[in-house]
Amino acid sequence: MFLGFFLALRQAGVKASLREFLTLQQAMQAGLAGFDVEQFYFLARATLIKDERQLDRFDQVFAAHFKGLHPPATPTPEGVSPQYLPEEWLRLLAEKLLTDEEKAEIEALGGFEKLMETLRQRLAEQQERHQGGSKWIGTAGTSPFGANGYNPEGVRIGQEKSRHRRAVKLWDQREFKNLAGDAELGTRNLQIALRRLRRFAREGAAAQLDLPGTIGATARNAGYLDLHLVPERHNAVKLLLLLDIGGSMDDHITLCEQLFTAVRSEFKHLKHLYFHNCPYERLFTDARMRPQDAIPTHDVLHTYDRNWRLVIVGDAAMSPYELISPGGAVSYWNEESGQTWLSRILTAFPKAVWLNPVPERHWGYSQTTRLIGEHMSGRMFPLTLEGLDNATRALAR
Repeated sequence: MFLGFFLALRQAGVKASLREFLTLQQAMQAGLAGFDVEQFYFLARATLIKDERQLDRFDQVFAAHFKGLHPPATPTPEGVSPQYLPEEWLRLLAEKLLTDEEKAEIEALGGFEKLMETLRQRLAEQQERHQGGSKWIGTAGTSPFGANGYNPEGVRIGQEKSRHRRAVKLWDQREFKNLAGDAELGTRNLQIALRRLRRFAREGAAAQLDLPGTIGATARNAGYLDLHLVPERHNAVKLLLLLDIGGSMDDHITLCEQLFTAVRSEFKHLKHLYFHNCPYERLFTDARMRPQDAIPTHDVLHTYDRNWRLVIVGDAAMSPYELISPGGAVSYWNEESGQTWLSRILTAFPKAVWLNPVPERHWGYSQTTRLIGEHMSGRMFPLTLEGLDNATRALAR
């Protein structure tokens, strides 16, 4: 029984060794897990898993091998017996659809500050799990707080991904993905459009053969070979690229990866950083946006001078609070508003453009897109061939 479980883990790519399996056997023989499935689950996980990235895979194999014995979830309240419900039932309930009339009846709580204050009160008062309601923190309901429900303005808690894109704050760990730098372009159009920013210069050590110079020098030297070397020729333009990642930008990953690939091939002096929805006091070197990947935006503004061109890539669509209010950032509490930081960034980099992957005809439907367009003084361009050509013209001035 346990040998089959071990082999299933190995087949699924979990790097459990034979020595670790024997250690599990010894622990079982010593009675560390007894006859308790929950204790065995934790004992096996602690013994066989040494990389936290494989925990999900371990859970899947555990559930499949032991035929429905799922790993224990959050402890249930005292006196309440856990019940197994078919996944199909839960999915249908979680994907509850409301009529237009029902949605129209749901009112926002009256502003960001009121929403946060109400959440604090709910956390202090709530004592148990709720589902399908309109007040408490729960699932599949119309409350402003919880997951897999509907509310025009709320705080999303414990939901895998966005459904209606109406949350003004997230209480969850954001898992974003770095843009791939080796995405294959269907055409070379993006690269050709970027060539307007080329300013070639020879920099560094003389390491490249100067063929015309070598031929001329050899001829003047009575046919004796006289090698001439020159520094390698590079695009001297310096580009700072800020990339919006996650959320509604997931719809544009392919297009952004194509742009990222083209930019990396065209610019030697390139620095790219990530943000979510709007730049605040921190930018990130990695899309997972972990604390160790954060760079203070003030440091960026003082590290790169005004000769750097700035390109911001994002759909500019977000909750208005995220742009105009302190504390509006969905992942953490920002002390100053997004529009304050955007103004600082544009002051530091006067040669700046915003590339928007959303078709230009849809920009008017988003209040924040219009506001950011005003901040950019008309330098927001669609992420199309024509838009990119106009953006490079603006940066080249």
